Amino acid sequence: MRIDIITVLPELLKSPFEASILKRAIDAGLVEVHFHNLRDFTTDNYKTIDDYQFGGGAGMVMMIEPIDKCITKLKSERNYDEVIYMTPDGETLNQGIANQLSLKENIIILCGHYKGVDQRVRDQFITREISIGDYVLSGGELGAAVLCDSIIRLIPGVLGNETSALTDSFQDNLLAPPIYTRPRDYKGWQVPEVLFSGNFPKIEKWREEKAYENTINRRPDLLDE
Repeated sequence: MRIDIITVLPELLKSPFEASILKRAIDAGLVEVHFHNLRDFTTDNYKTIDDYQFGGGAGMVMMIEPIDKCITKLKSERNYDEVIYMTPDGETLNQGIANQLSLKENIIILCGHYKGVDQRVRDQFITREISIGDYVLSGGELGAAVLCDSIIRLIPGVLGNETSALTDSFQDNLLAPPIYTRPRDYKGWQVPEVLFSGNFPKIEKWREEKAYENTINRRPDLLDE
């Protein structure tokens, strides 16, 4: 998989990809992540990428021309499955979306800034708009990092245990069951005996029941889906 991220602040984005699982995935050649500074596609000496909005109103707007030039250049080099715009009014990221995108080959992610982008960018170039929640950030970079993490960890070979991602919360619209590790007894707080039974069908049934209980008690809205 290849992910190209268009941003005004590439330095803000790079850190999450230089450690832990994301770095290992990149080093192993399982994914390529490229950052493109939008200012490199401007034509004036000030490298201007925003301007006042027509009709008046507060806030600056990202201009269409540098975005067009960047996306057009990338598309001239390869085909892309999705051109994603990170925006608060996009569809809310969930595990299903992450699963879908993890199967793609090439993705462009455009990070919004200021008041947003010229509407013509959304009309002409964007194939999908994604939000990471009902709140506003200073820019789309942090949202892009969250999106990339949720996608990359699902790529085969990225996680040490291939079944780990399949048992995460939200994969079946259920939260994860309780999990335990050593010591078995800590200050009198015991690990459930069923986990030491060696009866794996029984353990799996217990986990399914606990996952359902967790979901009912904490996120019943997931069951409605």
